[in-house]
Amino acid sequence: MEKLVELRDVYKIYGEGLESEVRALDGVSLQIDRGEFVAVVGQSGSGKSTMMNVLGCLDIPTRGDYFLEGTDVRDLTDKELSRIRNKEIGFIFQQYNLIQTLTVLENVELPLIYQGIHADERRDMALDALERVGLLGRIKHKPTEMSGGQQQRVAIARAIATKPPIIMADEPTGALDSRTGHEVLEFLQQLNREGTTVILITHDNGIAATARRCVRLTDGKIVEDKEQEVDWF
Repeated sequence: MEKLVELRDVYKIYGEGLESEVRALDGVSLQIDRGEFVAVVGQSGSGKSTMMNVLGCLDIPTRGDYFLEGTDVRDLTDKELSRIRNKEIGFIFQQYNLIQTLTVLENVELPLIYQGIHADERRDMALDALERVGLLGRIKHKPTEMSGGQQQRVAIARAIATKPPIIMADEPTGALDSRTGHEVLEFLQQLNREGTTVILITHDNGIAATARRCVRLTDGKIVEDKEQEVDWF
């Protein structure tokens, strides 16, 4: 398979050299190939969210190397890193991060505006994404007029509007009931079947079991990395 991301002996240290130093990532090495569905699992404080921030180019390692499609992210400018976050990676978070004063359609269009996409094209892209998540009938609604599951589907539509090759989902079912959470996981599996690389961050072993591969973190270190038999929804 084609290598997509690679961490080589990566450290993320807060307060380095101080008595209160925290090693959120402590010498992590990891390779993820294009088209994989990987769950990064660990309890609070294990380093899993820090790993997502590094993999998603939201943060830079203190030490070590991170290669994205063969390019060392340390060599990239802030503008280039921003382009990767906007176009190459779709982010889905537990708390949706929707703007309450904007409509559903406007929320999905917003990152496309930042990319400078023409109004007609970005509307079509947003509508296509909203159709995929079953929300074409709610495009004029505000987030406050929708259920938690519907808001998460808006967030998913926003993440997939540019058809990014990578989806990073940080506890995407954490604020949802079990049925709606199941639907979100089913959608992530469908995206993966279509070729999207999915990196799922979770503390829940049951949710991690929906991925083909499980990487377990404890105290900033990888303690397990195994392939899994998965029952696809």
